[in-house]
Amino acid sequence: MAAENRVTERGSAIRLTVVGAGVMGVSIAALGVSRGLRVTLVDKDPAKVETAAGRVAQEIRLAKLMGAVARDAALGELTVTSSLGDGVPADAVVEAVVEIPEEKNRVLKEISGAVGPSVPLISNTSSIPVDELAADVPHPEAVLGIHFMNPAYLIPTVEMIPGSRTSEEARAGATSLLAALGRKGVVVGDGPGFVTSRVSHRMINDAIKVVEEGRASAEDVDLLMQNCLGHTTGPLRTADLIGLDNLADSLAVLFERTGDESFRPAELLLRKVADGDHGRKSGRGFYTY
Repeated sequence: MAAENRVTERGSAIRLTVVGAGVMGVSIAALGVSRGLRVTLVDKDPAKVETAAGRVAQEIRLAKLMGAVARDAALGELTVTSSLGDGVPADAVVEAVVEIPEEKNRVLKEISGAVGPSVPLISNTSSIPVDELAADVPHPEAVLGIHFMNPAYLIPTVEMIPGSRTSEEARAGATSLLAALGRKGVVVGDGPGFVTSRVSHRMINDAIKVVEEGRASAEDVDLLMQNCLGHTTGPLRTADLIGLDNLADSLAVLFERTGDESFRPAELLLRKVADGDHGRKSGRGFYTY
């Protein structure tokens, strides 16, 4: 059964379905609602379905407090549901489940069968090659990647990654979606980690290893990176924002597909994930929230 949160109805012609009500799915849904889109947020987990509308509303409140959304903005319509069928038809679908290839493949296959070849099927992957994700779906020509950063309402630029079989129709539909969301898409080539994760995850992993080796605290690593090298938040606060479990999964993908030892997840990172310290979303990572 669908649970609805209709903050303000704007009657947008654009219907966006987001599959996965984790940190990024909620963030992308909040961005869509804040821009007046009709958003359906889908998750099989009853607990996530129960809390998702409140979490989206909280993201929008934060966006308004930070000036990323006008206080009097006309909001779109949000429906939260456990059934993918409630999100069909749609003008675009964003898959935002965990960064585990097998899980993304399973979900993308299900979505592709439900929406057909004419709807852009967008994976919010941070590291898995698009051609790999599209390999087993019924309509690979509809699949492409868009890497939204967290929080999606605050970061206006995204990576857009067409695969080798992505159609011009899918690219055009994804471009229209980004325009409606007020986001600038930078088109990059397919491959493990694309640009941002390929560069940033190696640095974050090295920062974790420095802490693991006892050469500096998390606070001091971040302070040096902020004040000496201009990193806005510091690599370890960024890791907590990404989610340490998601970071570990992404690093595993990069390591397995490149063979580069610098991407092998640091032991300290793996211990924190095993202990349930996943960053901001769990209340504790390299920092306590």
